[in-house]
Amino acid sequence: MLALDELGYVPASKVGAEPLFDQIGQAHERQSLVVTTSLPFENWTEVVGSERLTGAALDRLTHRCVVLGQIGESYRLQDARRRRRKTDQGDAKPSV
Repeated sequence: MLALDELGYVPASKVGAEPLFDQIGQAHERQSLVVTTSLPFENWTEVVGSERLTGAALDRLTHRCVVLGQIGESYRLQDARRRRRKTDQGDAKPSV
């Protein structure tokens, strides 16, 4: 299994985009592939830098796949806000 976690968190350089595509191409139909990203497909060209490579990579990634989408705020952001509220409530001094 090949796992690409947070794909697009850091944009790939032109030099890095081709090896990424090679890895996706080698994994295609040969092994399980898991990709996590917060980017919608239409923004992948910004990360990969080439419409040609982006189209070819998405073609391979979306062939026989299940796409799970998440709508809403980041779970990490929600958790940070919840922890902050608990801290703020714990710091409040009781009135006498």
